[in-house]
Amino acid sequence: MIKCGIVGATGYTGVELLRLLASHPDASIEVVTSRSESGRPVADLFTNLRGHVDLAFTEPDMSSLTQCDMVFFATPNGTAMKYVPELLEAGVRVIDLAADFRIKDQTVWEQWYGMPHACPALLAEAVYGLPEINRDAIRKAQLVANPGCYPTAVTLGFLPLLKAGLVDVSQLIADAKSGVSGAGRKAQVGSLLAEAGDNFKAYAVPGHRHLPEIRQTLSTTIGEEIGLTFVPHLLPILRGIHATLYAKIQNKTDLQSLYEQHYADEPFVDVLPAGSHPETRSCRGANLCRIAVHQPQDGDTVVVLSVIDNLVKGAAGQAVQNMNLMCGLDESAGLTAPALLP
Repeated sequence: MIKCGIVGATGYTGVELLRLLASHPDASIEVVTSRSESGRPVADLFTNLRGHVDLAFTEPDMSSLTQCDMVFFATPNGTAMKYVPELLEAGVRVIDLAADFRIKDQTVWEQWYGMPHACPALLAEAVYGLPEINRDAIRKAQLVANPGCYPTAVTLGFLPLLKAGLVDVSQLIADAKSGVSGAGRKAQVGSLLAEAGDNFKAYAVPGHRHLPEIRQTLSTTIGEEIGLTFVPHLLPILRGIHATLYAKIQNKTDLQSLYEQHYADEPFVDVLPAGSHPETRSCRGANLCRIAVHQPQDGDTVVVLSVIDNLVKGAAGQAVQNMNLMCGLDESAGLTAPALLP
């Protein structure tokens, strides 16, 4: 069994990680930390885990964390980087679900996250944890930077087009919408029911922190700089991301076949039949990205629809997928349950 520790498991990503690991056939949850909830039984805070997780939250303690095989950080940005060097030195493998190791350029990271990086030497060592592009590197990694939710949906949607060289990479557009859980469990006015319910709005139009991550990932993958306009929106739903992606076609081909062939061997990317319109609820609770590709009026614009659950394939599920790869397990272990409907 893989002995797992979770640092900062009191948010929505943390409880989703607990839910998935509690039923994983090859993992055991050994340590769950929280400074604010130390001493409180996990199942008292997250009643859905009653009978599944019998641990209590504890203060973060390196002596217990270094006894784990795998430590997950479900913490705010800037936390993991303070602990990771000591864990790596002890031979523990680490998956950070925040953004501390996603951006390779220290200056860019500090610009977007507004703080000095505590261990910049590890930025080059960290492997970006999107299995669909980095599977082999993830298998050998000791430190994995779990991708952001928007970057997962956008990257998987654009990837076949860019890899095939079919579109103008200087004018990509990502129009993405997320449920309220993407903002986290912290108390803030914008997430109140009376504020977010029965409402719809864009935010962070001048620049969202996920923009440099998406640009880095796509540019690195194709070996060429891209131009991307990324506009996120807040949906009045609990969970789910819907990304509508636009690109100008330079060379025409059978787009449906292109996507089906590109993702034919990917267990967690589902290319829907031609003419489909994927729904966020079709991924709710599942580690899936569902994709549909359109070419309206047979014109020169391709429209890709990409949906995920922001807490699963966009966070905790992808982290478990990465753990499976890092530990030599079946990549789908613990992740085969279908989505929740209604």
